[in-house]
Amino acid sequence: MRRRLFLAGLSSAALSPLTTQAQQGERVRRIAALFPRPVDDVEAKGRLEVFQKSLMQLGWNEGHNVKIDVRWSGANLGDVRKDIADLVSAAPDVILATGSPTLGPLLQATRTVPIVFASVADPVGSGFVASLARPGGNATGFSLFDYSLAAKWPELLKQIAPSIMRAAVIRDAATPPGIGAFAVIQYVAPSVGIELTPVDARDTGEIERAVTAFSREPNGGLIVTASAVTATHRELIIRLAARQKLPSIYWQRVYAASGGLVSYGPDLLEQYRRAAGYIDRILRGEDPASLPVQAPTKYELVINLQTAKAEGITIHPSLLARADEVIE
Repeated sequence: MRRRLFLAGLSSAALSPLTTQAQQGERVRRIAALFPRPVDDVEAKGRLEVFQKSLMQLGWNEGHNVKIDVRWSGANLGDVRKDIADLVSAAPDVILATGSPTLGPLLQATRTVPIVFASVADPVGSGFVASLARPGGNATGFSLFDYSLAAKWPELLKQIAPSIMRAAVIRDAATPPGIGAFAVIQYVAPSVGIELTPVDARDTGEIERAVTAFSREPNGGLIVTASAVTATHRELIIRLAARQKLPSIYWQRVYAASGGLVSYGPDLLEQYRRAAGYIDRILRGEDPASLPVQAPTKYELVINLQTAKAEGITIHPSLLARADEVIE
């Protein structure tokens, strides 16, 4: 009996270093994720959850073979740059970037750390990648939308409320996406009989003053374009539209879900599922320079009937039939 115990002990002692070595042999990969949103932003947290779940489905488990360092920078560029400096200095294996406000400063900070981006409008025109097919640098990912999408917003707004003859367009004029989307809207609006008033979304006071002044004349509506600034002031914009009875169209589902009238834009959660797939491929050895930038594969039309009733708007049945989601 003692001899069997002794031999078992020898076997265990001989195997334990190998076992320990096997357990310690798997390298923990490090992913940095940067969101230009407040830490309590429910919508951004939903994107992060989808991203993390998708990574798990691909075999990357937090605390086991991957560590994710998430930073919530808000919309302040100084805070974004500070977080970027911290993340880059820690030399992660790959960085997830959300939107143009994070991608631009990231590419200024590093041209070596692989970057996968989501929700970035016009990455070629903004100078982030050389081309969609062959990005050519250390960044690739998923574009927010083609500018042609913006042509749909005045058309849908006119279908929702045919009496509209004027529309305030809330945009960030300091970014290429803000300029590009407004140019498309400006081109299409006359064909549907809408006169435009641009509203630069720099701060809450400016937005409130501009929308309040615009609403003093009748037959007005609101078009809210994509930007980190409009996302930051989302609740204010929705409240103003409700208070002033302005039929409004937004670029993203979360606006309609938060009380906005109608939204039409890409399914952003899908972008974060696909971003996890690109990060998986990079962690397994692929080069971001050879992974093409991809466009959205799904667009959503969401109608909030509660808001329509509150504003005295009757949505045509044909439009309701086309909707991907109707909030009642």
